[in-house]
Amino acid sequence: MAMTPPVIIVGSGLAGLSAASTLITHNIPVQMLDRAPKPGGNSIKASSGINGAGTRFQPTQADTAEIFLQDTIKSAGLVFTQASSDERARREKLISTLAHCSADAVNWLVDEKGVELSKVAQLGGHTYPRTHRGAGRDPPGFSIVRALLEGLKGQDLFTLWSGARVTKVVREGESVKGVEYVTMEGEGERQGQGLAHTLHGPVIFATGGFAGDSRGMLARYRSDLANLPSTNEAREGTQPILEAVGASVVDMDCVQVHPTGFVDSKDPAALVKILAAEMLRGEGGILLNGDGSRFVNELDTRQRVVDAIMQSTCPMETSTRQWDVTLVLDESAAAAAGSHMDFYVWKGLMQKTTVGELGLAALKTIQQYADAVSGKKEDPFGRKSFGRWTLTEVMPETVVYAGQVTPVVHFTMGGVMIDEHSRVLGANGIPMEGLWAAGEVTGGVHGQNRLGGSSLLECVVFGRIAGNEAAEWHKKHYPGGSSG
Repeated sequence: MAMTPPVIIVGSGLAGLSAASTLITHNIPVQMLDRAPKPGGNSIKASSGINGAGTRFQPTQADTAEIFLQDTIKSAGLVFTQASSDERARREKLISTLAHCSADAVNWLVDEKGVELSKVAQLGGHTYPRTHRGAGRDPPGFSIVRALLEGLKGQDLFTLWSGARVTKVVREGESVKGVEYVTMEGEGERQGQGLAHTLHGPVIFATGGFAGDSRGMLARYRSDLANLPSTNEAREGTQPILEAVGASVVDMDCVQVHPTGFVDSKDPAALVKILAAEMLRGEGGILLNGDGSRFVNELDTRQRVVDAIMQSTCPMETSTRQWDVTLVLDESAAAAAGSHMDFYVWKGLMQKTTVGELGLAALKTIQQYADAVSGKKEDPFGRKSFGRWTLTEVMPETVVYAGQVTPVVHFTMGGVMIDEHSRVLGANGIPMEGLWAAGEVTGGVHGQNRLGGSSLLECVVFGRIAGNEAAEWHKKHYPGGSSG
C-alpha cells in the first residue's frame, strides 16, 4: 500500500513547530522543510516573552482577554479602524482569536511542553503585565523552541529536512497538492546550484517575514527604510511564492521598526544588530538622548517610541542610519533582567558605570525619573509602570547600567491573508484548499504596530490552529491511517 502523503510544513520556527507538535498528536505524518542549516528561525532569538491574558502567573488577576483584545486593536491603528466592514470583521476575528487563545497557549507550553514561564513583565502598549518569560538564563524564544524540538525528536511521524529551500507551491485546479524545493548537495552545492525535488501533500507555510530582505521585498514595499539596521539575517521573503498560486496579501507596507537595537562599539555600523529586548524598559529602563534628557514614555507603543527617537535625538555619522540613544537601568532593574543582562554585559553591549560618568544632565534626568518612581511627582511623559526600578536617591557615584541603542527594522506585519482557521485566502477572500499559514508570513493580525510579546503568541496560537485544521483535512482526504 502506498505511503500516506504527509502534511508539509515549510519553516522550522515556532509557528511550524507548534503546527508539527499538534499534528503528531493526531497521528498525522509531518515533513518539515527549512532552508536554514539549523531549525528555530528568528523565533529562537525572541527575548521579551510571550503574551497571555488571564494566566495564573500574572501578578494581577484583573487582566482579561477582552482587555488584551482592545489593546491590540488600539495598537493596530488606522489599517484596522479605516478598513471596510468585511475586512474589519476578518481582522477582529484574528485579533479575538489571538487574545482569547493566549492563556491556553501559555498553559500548553508550561503544562504540556515543560517550558518555565513564571516571570511576567509589562511591555509598551499593554494595560497590564502579561508578557511571560522564564526565570532561568535562556531567552524565552530559545527555551520554547528547544522544548518543542525535544518533543518532536524521535517521533516516527516527524521528519525535518534542513537546507531545503521551497521554490514553488504546486496547485492543481482549486487545491494545493505539494511543493517544489531545492537542496544543496555535493557538486550542486559547490557550484551554487540546487537539486530540484517535488513533495506531495497539504501545506502549512510558516516561513516568517521579510525584515531581513533589505534589497528585495523591503526595498519594494518600504524604500524609506533603506540602510536602516535590522535584527534579522539577510534572507528573501517568501510571500511571492504564495502569491504565485493566488494567495492575497495585506499590510505589506506595515513594517515594525523596533526602538532599541544595540550599537556595538566594536562594529558600530553593522547592518545586523542584537535586539535590546523591550523587557529591559519593561523592568524600568529609560532612554536618554545625546544631551542626557528623556524624551518619551518608554512604554508607549513601539512606533511612537521610534518616532520620538527620530524626532528628538541626533543621527550618528555612520554608514548605517542610526541615532544617538542611551538605555539606562538601575541595579534592581538590571538584576530583574537576569540572564539577559548577563549576556549583554558579556557581549560588551551594556556596561556597568556610574551616573557621574553619564554627565550632569543625565544625573538630573535620572533623579527626576526616580522621583516619579517613588511617587514624589508625576512622570512628565505619563509613564505609570516602572518595573523593578528601586533607585530613589541619585548621586554621581550611583551605579547604573548603560548601553547605546538605535531603532532597527525588526518585524513585518504584512503577509498573506488568513482567516481565523489559519486558511490562506485567495481572491475575494475564499480559502485555498489544502493550504494554511501561521506566524510572521501572514498579515492582518497586528495592523500598523505589533505589541511586544505577540509574535511568539501568534506563532503558537495560529500554528496550533493550522495543525488542527490540517489534521482534520488530512483525515478527510486520506482516511484509513496515518502511514498507509
